[in-house]
Amino acid sequence: MSEKMELFAFNLPKEIKRSQIELLLQTTFTKSIEATYYIEKNQTFIIYTEFSVLTFINWHKDEVIKILTKLGVKDFTDSNLYQDYPIIIDTQNSMPFTIDNNTITFQEYNHLYLIITAHVISQSIALELYEAMLSDYYERSRTLINSADTYSIFKRRKLSRFAKQLVLVRHDLLIDLHLLDKPNILWDNENVEMLYNSLAYILELKDRFEVIEYKLNSIKDDIVMVMDLTNHNHSSFLEWIIIVLIGVEIVMGLIEFMY
Repeated sequence: MSEKMELFAFNLPKEIKRSQIELLLQTTFTKSIEATYYIEKNQTFIIYTEFSVLTFINWHKDEVIKILTKLGVKDFTDSNLYQDYPIIIDTQNSMPFTIDNNTITFQEYNHLYLIITAHVISQSIALELYEAMLSDYYERSRTLINSADTYSIFKRRKLSRFAKQLVLVRHDLLIDLHLLDKPNILWDNENVEMLYNSLAYILELKDRFEVIEYKLNSIKDDIVMVMDLTNHNHSSFLEWIIIVLIGVEIVMGLIEFMY
C-alpha cells in the first residue's frame, strides 16, 4: 500500500516573521529541531524555518497558493527560490527510506522524517538565495575593481561598507543556516541521521556551500586589493597636497622677501 504526499517549499520575504504567520493563519507553531517550527493537522504540515522558508507537506497546491496569497507572497512560481518534491509512503519499501533526484520514499509515515526533510530542503532554498546574492556581489566588486585606478574621497567608505556586508553574509551563512551543525536529535537516532545525510548529499549542500565560501573569499581578496590601491592613492593624494602647500608657502615667502 502506498500514499503520495506533495512537498512545496518557498522562500519568504524577510519581513514576514513567524509571529505574523501565526496571526494571519490564527494558529501557533510548535518548536521542533533547531531553527524549525511546525503546525500539524490531519497529517498535513506547515513547517517554518528561521532562514525564511515555509514548507507545506500533504497540501493541495491550490490551498498552498491561497495561504501564500494571504501572507502577501506573490509570483512565487516564477521564482527560483521555490522547490517541490513528491514524498511516497510505501509500506512495501525494503528500506526505512530511499531517495533519488525525483522522489523521497518512506517505509512508514514518520513525523520526524517529514520535518527533517523540510529542514534540509529549506537549507537548499536558502543556499539558492545566497548564490543569487553572490552573483550580484560579483558585479558590484567588478565595478569597484574597474574604478580602482581612480581616487574618490567616497570610495573608501563604499569599500568599507561592502567589506562589512561580506562579513555579515559569511556570518549568516554559517550561523543562521546551521550548515555546519547537525540537529542534536541526529545523535540519538541513526535512521534520522542517515536521512539527513542522504538528503544533504542529494541536494549537494556541502558542495554548494564550499562554492559559496570560495566565491566569498575571492570577492574578499579582490576588495582587499582595491582597498590597498585606494589607500595608496589616498596617501599619494595627501602627499601631493603637502607638496603643493609647501610650494605655495615657499612662493609666498619669496614674494614677501622680494617686496
